[in-house]
Amino acid sequence: MKRILLVEDDAAIVRTLSEYLASEGFSVDCAAEEADAIDLLSMKPDLLLVDISLKSGTGYGVCRAAKKQGFPVIFLTASGDENSVVKGLDMGADDYIAKPFRPRELLSRIKSVLRRAGKDETVTIGNVRVDFESGIAYKNDAQVLLSALEYRLLVLLLNNRGKLLSRTKLLEEIWDAGGDFVNDNTLTVYIKRLREKLENDPQSPTLIKTVRGLGYRVD
Repeated sequence: MKRILLVEDDAAIVRTLSEYLASEGFSVDCAAEEADAIDLLSMKPDLLLVDISLKSGTGYGVCRAAKKQGFPVIFLTASGDENSVVKGLDMGADDYIAKPFRPRELLSRIKSVLRRAGKDETVTIGNVRVDFESGIAYKNDAQVLLSALEYRLLVLLLNNRGKLLSRTKLLEEIWDAGGDFVNDNTLTVYIKRLREKLENDPQSPTLIKTVRGLGYRVD
């Protein structure tokens, strides 16, 4: 579960946005002041939503501290002041969205920033390595050719390594080349193809493990 730190001093926005993000599967921590937000960076959030104008301190201070530790930041701003937005982006903010905003638009931007942030790393498990920046998977240092859907499925599993992902959750997150969500039988086929390409013994997988009756897990 991705953790979001919401830095906002408007109680109504905090309540509404926290409930919405929780319903979308995020864990949400909240802070109303700059100092409290900086203290909560110890919780290692996956992303910060930061209001530029706070009653105590500023969103800029939070952004500066967050970027020093490599955390993605999206600014929330009620201001149409271009200078405020430019200042935030110049100090490293990954995106901004003006209030009032539509929750689905914010969710889309959150997912986009999280995807970009994930591309900065390489994940290695056993003899399999995935370079998120280039979008290439390797087995024993040899490139493995994956379809777009196979790659999306692999990245989803790797980004949630150590966690059980139900078949229902996987089906909600992946789609085919035409932009349509795949069905249960198609998921089974693509899990099988990934195993054939990445596992030493596809019949006894050690990378993509089946939790019988529940789903899949990558340790």
